[in-house]
Formats: sequence, structure tokens, C-alpha cells
Amino acid sequence: MNNIDKFNGIFTEVFGVAADALGDGFSKDTVEQWDSVHQLNLVSLAEEAFDIMLDPEDIMAFTSYANAKEIVANQGIEF
Repeated sequence: MNNIDKFNGIFTEVFGVAADALGDGFSKDTVEQWDSVHQLNLVSLAEEAFDIMLDPEDIMAFTSYANAKEIVANQGIEF
């Protein structure tokens, strides 16, 4: 499984959506069920899947698909 599939799988698992629903517009402002619990689940699964440890600032900024992808990429993960 490549990195983008792993990344998308995290979002589909947490939110129960199809991968084609994901994109730059998928965020806490557009997804009704996005709350702090879902956000922490995203962070936890991303840290586990990519063997990374995020800083508190990154965890707080994990508020959209695009932000999350950029944060993970900044940890040296290539998409």
C-alpha cells in the first residue's frame, strides 16, 4: 500500500466516507461530524501508520485533509 492510500485510509476509517469524498475541501468547517475526538483519532492513526510523532502545534493544525497531508509530508513522508 502506498502512502497516499494509507493516508486516505485513515480518513475513510475515522469518518466512514469513501476515498472520493476526500480532498482539499474536506475539513472541520465542512464535515459536520469533525470534532476533537475525530481529530485525535486522525492524529493517532497517522502517527501509527507513518511511524511519526507530531508536535502539539501540528496536532492542533490537523483540521483538514490538506493541512494533515502537509503536516505528514513535513515529517518526511512522500505522497
